[in-house]
Amino acid sequence: MKLYRSKVPVIAKEVVETLIAKGDIEVLPECVEEAEEDMASIMEDYLRRDYAFRSQVKDYMADHRTPYGDYGKVRKQLSRQSGHPLRDDVFRFLARQFVEMLMITRFVEEVFADDAIIYKRVMEILRKHDVDEREIREAATEKVKNIRQGTVDYEIALRAAVLDEKKRRGLV
Repeated sequence: MKLYRSKVPVIAKEVVETLIAKGDIEVLPECVEEAEEDMASIMEDYLRRDYAFRSQVKDYMADHRTPYGDYGKVRKQLSRQSGHPLRDDVFRFLARQFVEMLMITRFVEEVFADDAIIYKRVMEILRKHDVDEREIREAATEKVKNIRQGTVDYEIALRAAVLDEKKRRGLV
């Protein structure tokens, strides 16, 4: 899963609204916005950690003169060492963080549902907001199919097409 900053407030709002609507939590009307901000802060913190982690991977690769083709392998190795979640683990990490936040935040009056039920509902919401990066890349590739692959022009055009596709979907 890749979490986009533009999705953070949307996900936070949906998590709080869904849990209130299902009767899993009780939040006073004047505290709903603050509860959403608590959920958003979890995702913002994850985005900060992820950015720092990616920088750490790049620094490690530069220090060890590792070829860029090994980025995924190095990222996975450093992820295990540091405990930073990757791919589907991001969903589980965020869902656990949300459940913990609901228990400690002062903006949630009462939690009625079991952790497992809340966790499941949050996972459903996160999966709903998952972005298929492969689909975006395929759509962008279709837009630049008239340019010969492997050229600098192709790479520049593909990068611009990916950015346009992300803008069109409201991700950037």
